[in-house]
Amino acid sequence: MRRTSGLARRLGHQLAAAVLAVVAVAGVPAPASAAGLQQVASFGSNPGNLAMYAYRPEGMPAGAPAVVLLHGCTQNATGYFANSGWRTFADRWRFALVLPEQRPGNNANSCFNWFETGDTGRGAGEALSVRQMVGHAVANLGVDAGRVFVSGLSAGGAMSAVMLATYPDVFAAGSVVAGLPYRCATSLIAAITCQYSPPDRSPSQWGDLVRAAYPGYAGARPRVAVWQGQSDYTVVPANGSELRDQFTNVLGVAARPTGTSTLPAGTTLEIYGADLLRLYKIAGMGHGAPVDPGTAADQCGTAAAYFLDTICSAYHDAVFFGLAPFKETRM
Repeated sequence: MRRTSGLARRLGHQLAAAVLAVVAVAGVPAPASAAGLQQVASFGSNPGNLAMYAYRPEGMPAGAPAVVLLHGCTQNATGYFANSGWRTFADRWRFALVLPEQRPGNNANSCFNWFETGDTGRGAGEALSVRQMVGHAVANLGVDAGRVFVSGLSAGGAMSAVMLATYPDVFAAGSVVAGLPYRCATSLIAAITCQYSPPDRSPSQWGDLVRAAYPGYAGARPRVAVWQGQSDYTVVPANGSELRDQFTNVLGVAARPTGTSTLPAGTTLEIYGADLLRLYKIAGMGHGAPVDPGTAADQCGTAAAYFLDTICSAYHDAVFFGLAPFKETRM
């Protein structure tokens, strides 16, 4: 079971309602369309005491990719599965989805504890629980261990950065949607500061925090996509810039774009290095995951609280991850 929560932790969780959960993503009821998402009762020692849900689309071949999806505060796995748009592409391109779910006993607002050191280090807490879910998917769902990806929104976006930092040997790429840099905060008070006024560290200082998450690691680093609404007053746009600085440094490329293009819904895409990092800036968008309801090939999702009708981020991430059976023809 999970470590015991003391008074300070309970008070911290109440205050977190003003933080990344106030923020982060109001929970949405699970629509009937979420049928097919299955809870996995046991997947390892689960030191973070998380719940695991998985989706294996009909006709998925052995050795298929998988995407781990991390919901925001006050959300749950079922609502994220139903509204984020990822199911559209899992069904179309036949890959698995793994959805960790936070328990209220761990965090009163169901936020992943992205600012707790005990949950954000390699081999411990919630980070290890998510890693164990990946191991279960590889062993039991026929997932290719070399093609596992991660994406998350808000607190889940910050946790996506945690997974990219702590397990670069597990994830081939990932995306951080309205999230925060790894180890921007190691306490609740610092988390509030990071949301509204992240520290302006140098790229190498940010990068050192990631490198310290797995000392001595010399393998390939995951490619990264960052999504940031330019009118987000909950996780301010400066976080997108600091995330860019952090992961371009880790990837060994300059924090200057090698290409810029315009996408729908006021979206500017900046590419860094040889498409190792992408930064999507969405003009006028507040706090949430970008979706674009519709039936076109590049549309997805359901508009709801904190699922904002702009552009289908799941489509662009799936293409960036290499999950589509074709090369993207427009940027």
